[in-house]
Amino acid sequence: MISTGDDFPKVIARYILFSVAIYGCILFFIETAFASNAAIGLSKASQKSFNVPQWLYVATGGAAIGASALLASTVTDRTLINTLHDQQTSITARMRIRRLATIVGRVIGILCLGLVLYRGFFGPQIPTVNVALIIVFAGVRAGLTMFAYLVGNVWPILNPWRTIADSITGLVPTSTVSYPDRFSRWPAVIGLLLFVWVETVTPVNKQPDLLAVAILVYTIVTIVGAVLFSPSTWFANVDPISVAFRFYGEVAPFRWQQEKVSLRPPGFELPQSDTVFETADIAFIIALIWELTFSGFVTTTVGGSFIRSIVAFGIPPLMLYLLIFVGGYSLFFGAYLKAANIARETGETYLTPHTIGIQFAASLLAIAAGYHLAHYFGFFVSLSPLLATTIVSPFSPPANPLVLSLPGWFGMLPIAFVLIGHMLAVWVTHTKSYDLFPSRLQAIRSQYSFIIVMIGYTIISLWLVSLPTASPPFVS
Repeated sequence: MISTGDDFPKVIARYILFSVAIYGCILFFIETAFASNAAIGLSKASQKSFNVPQWLYVATGGAAIGASALLASTVTDRTLINTLHDQQTSITARMRIRRLATIVGRVIGILCLGLVLYRGFFGPQIPTVNVALIIVFAGVRAGLTMFAYLVGNVWPILNPWRTIADSITGLVPTSTVSYPDRFSRWPAVIGLLLFVWVETVTPVNKQPDLLAVAILVYTIVTIVGAVLFSPSTWFANVDPISVAFRFYGEVAPFRWQQEKVSLRPPGFELPQSDTVFETADIAFIIALIWELTFSGFVTTTVGGSFIRSIVAFGIPPLMLYLLIFVGGYSLFFGAYLKAANIARETGETYLTPHTIGIQFAASLLAIAAGYHLAHYFGFFVSLSPLLATTIVSPFSPPANPLVLSLPGWFGMLPIAFVLIGHMLAVWVTHTKSYDLFPSRLQAIRSQYSFIIVMIGYTIISLWLVSLPTASPPFVS
């Protein structure tokens, strides 16, 4: 279905109003509270444990297995899949509106970067009132990332480092250095894992000045690298933030395409996505999943007890964290690569395991989005009044910042988010298998190993979100 340009504001408005209505209904049933001005970490501004019966998340895994089998064997065929995925609305976007939005977005990005650096160094060193911490963790880490996979990726417009690098290369003649092709996106993978490690073992989410130092170093490295290798190359291959937003944006329903915007159900672009085309891309997507799993584990009471018990044997805490971090990521990555090898055998195909792994990897983005929503939705909702207040008056923070107290039923939402992400991944895998294999039996058999790996990821995540939260021992 094709819409005219006059429909563009209407479609956007309806989608936003629908989202705001849901958000408003949620806030209506939430109690408010005032955050303490004690020097606590921003990550602890909203932590609420809840009890989930063991049978619930076990049954959830079983339901996922049954649903994937049902999709693969009886419910769908190629005609139905093609019919569903061919449905989309194309909206003509006026270039004048797009250019104006781009200018406004770039100004906002630059202002936010300057505000974060200034208030990080010179603002109050109290996490719950410092706008730097709130913008970075509640605004970008939680809110803007959710916007990327729920609506669309606007980071290319907001990215302040891209704006600065483009301005420098546009004003000053520079000779760019050729980027080695063998590096592909591995620098972004390493950068993402390094970000997670620093956030875990340092108080960067508790000390605004330390956060400002980290962002300043990141700013210098990013701008120098972008000017040296060209902005397009740097932000496509090296910058982990840009790559993460781009990958999350693949799940979103809205997508810019030259002079139009296409609208499809969330995740329905993944089977045709060309974002994943090499092993480094698989590694990056696995890192998106693992970083949420790792942070979810070390911030639970079970994870804390496990770490304390191992440290009691004399192992240095940082070494133990590193072993868990690297070992867990290797297991997650290795399990997926093994699934690709098994799929080649069960699918009885001449396609290489590498090719199969590349083709199915985009489906994992749905799981990553579900994990992120499960981990950060409650955090964002509880801090949304604080985020709005500090943005409106960043230089005069309130004495008693407002934080929403989440009710007990909110604890069921992470279960739903994880399940929805998994089921969307199952559907994308199912759709992709029919694109790859001519035989229906081949398509069904090729999915078995990937479905098992996905369910393994999901059961672990369901278990983690059901546990009470706590500060990581020895590093908090």
